[in-house]
Amino acid sequence: MTFVVACGLKREAKLIARGGGVLTVAGGGNSARLERELDDMANMFPGVIVSSGLAGALDPALNPGDVVIDGDPRFVARVRSVLPEAIAGRVVGVDSIAATVAGKRALREATGAIACDMESHIAERVARRRGRPFGVIRVISDGAETTLPPAALVGMRSDGGIALGAVLASLARDPRQLPALFRTGRQADRAFRELGRLFDVLGRAGICGLDPGEFALDV
Repeated sequence: MTFVVACGLKREAKLIARGGGVLTVAGGGNSARLERELDDMANMFPGVIVSSGLAGALDPALNPGDVVIDGDPRFVARVRSVLPEAIAGRVVGVDSIAATVAGKRALREATGAIACDMESHIAERVARRRGRPFGVIRVISDGAETTLPPAALVGMRSDGGIALGAVLASLARDPRQLPALFRTGRQADRAFRELGRLFDVLGRAGICGLDPGEFALDV
């Protein structure tokens, strides 16, 4: 058992589990609960602390479906040996969704990151506190030049499920966002498919079942 994974959605957790030998915590946007549960799981199961799932692009060169990786150098090298198409670069964790083009541009300028999510900073904090290897494996869902519609911002429940009622209520208030929501959904579906595929690949390669010493910290 080597991967203890922080993600946002239950759907992501199910796809990540394809890797085998993986434990997941779906934060649902609740950073305090995610950190607490991830820390407890890391205490019980020694291994690599990983942030995975979907991400928003900050680099305009990234497209929906692209795989980005970050973390300790040995982790990045080991994963990239199995996923050579993965793009290595900084992935920054933030406490709220980067929803607008202007917001994504400002975040890139401030951090130099190529992508962002809502769990990586928490997973890294737990990893450093526990003295564990840390890594990020993410799939781009929305591009840097894409502004997410309001309905997409309310679609996650605090338990990591889908808040369909909130999405429908947002659409009822502003039906004009429907085309943008369809576009966002198509891009997310592509990213979800890629997430499942890459963990199938990692699982077949045995990456998720390696001894944690294979990812020893470079210190």
